[in-house]
Amino acid sequence: MTPEKLALLSGAIFVIAFLYSSVGHAGASGYIAVMGLFNLAPDVIKPTVLGLNILVACIAAWHFWKAGHFSWRLFWPFAVLSIPFAFMGGYISLPNQTFKVLVGLVLLFSAFRFFARPPEDTLGHEPSLRVAIPIGGGMGLLAGLTGTGGGIFLTPMLLFMHWARAKSAAAVSAVFILVNSVSGLLGNLSSTKSIPTFTAPLAVAAVVGGLAGSYYGSRRFEPATIKRLLAVVLLIAGSKLIFAR
Repeated sequence: MTPEKLALLSGAIFVIAFLYSSVGHAGASGYIAVMGLFNLAPDVIKPTVLGLNILVACIAAWHFWKAGHFSWRLFWPFAVLSIPFAFMGGYISLPNQTFKVLVGLVLLFSAFRFFARPPEDTLGHEPSLRVAIPIGGGMGLLAGLTGTGGGIFLTPMLLFMHWARAKSAAAVSAVFILVNSVSGLLGNLSSTKSIPTFTAPLAVAAVVGGLAGSYYGSRRFEPATIKRLLAVVLLIAGSKLIFAR
């Protein structure tokens, strides 16, 4: 990768980290989107995104936990199976086209979620263990396969099922993304024994963006407009991955 492309990619990573961390996410689907637009290979995208996820999720989790929004009782049923399943997903290397289609569908799903009108911020009953545990396992496997961390699935489910309020959903998702990204990256490294060499500037950009975004996000930063802008990027990138040959 040329220095010019690396600088542009780092700038994009900074923006994605800032925007996503403001709503409790680490930015995986956004990172995948911009890396796909830069035509990076799946075996480069997956470990890079998981590594960036870990950094930004740590920051987001800390800010939302410090603000008092994290619920261990809500978190652990989703996480207990997601961690080993994320390792399995990270270990598996999908064929190039299969990876592109699967990730493209994930990005389109994320775009739809950002376009959709947010649900009312009301709290109903928490999910039962027999519902939360298998759902968490499925999310963990998909998180490891795609390198997304799983937050783009967990957050909307928590909100639309009224299992958590917005801030609590953001906090739980940040920790969920963190543990799944660590597990997925360990699985990927166990399989590939390598990690891309140009990740240092991307990591710096992600950390700076994550620090700023999670600070504002945990203190009543309004995410509605940002979600719709992100949806456009995800829609373009997801369509590109699925339909480009």
